[in-house]
Amino acid sequence: MPKTRTVGVAMDFSPTSKLALRWAVENLINKGDQIILINVQPPHAHHTRKELFEDTGSPLVPLEELRELNFAKQYGIARDPEVIDILNTASKTKGAKAVAKVYWGDPREKLCNAVEDLHLDSLVVGSRGLGPIKRVLLGSVSKHVMTNASCPVTVVKANQSSH
Repeated sequence: MPKTRTVGVAMDFSPTSKLALRWAVENLINKGDQIILINVQPPHAHHTRKELFEDTGSPLVPLEELRELNFAKQYGIARDPEVIDILNTASKTKGAKAVAKVYWGDPREKLCNAVEDLHLDSLVVGSRGLGPIKRVLLGSVSKHVMTNASCPVTVVKANQSSH
């Protein structure tokens, strides 16, 4: 039997991060694999759970809890039916285990830390396709993660023709 893998997906609930999740489920996830949604909240965000978990990130939150409004409120995360639906499908059709983890800070740094913390076999990120000026000013999260993460990183680009 092939080894089960742990695949992280960077999730900020943007269209490209949802595309990255869909791509991961369709192309990477096999029976028994674990999908970890990784959400990075801004360092100045104030949520009830931040004080408890600011240094380590939240505990792994199972899919059942992700579905609950209470979870979304505690962590300041949008309760996104589309994301829940993608994870439900992965769970039902592929037997994948879906969990989420929330960090607070710079996404570039926290995503690289997550690779180590969570022993990821692979990380999937969406690319927002910033123009060259915004990329210089904001820095590309996907480029930073590709360069610095200690596991394979897949960057899923938005469909260029939909702009």
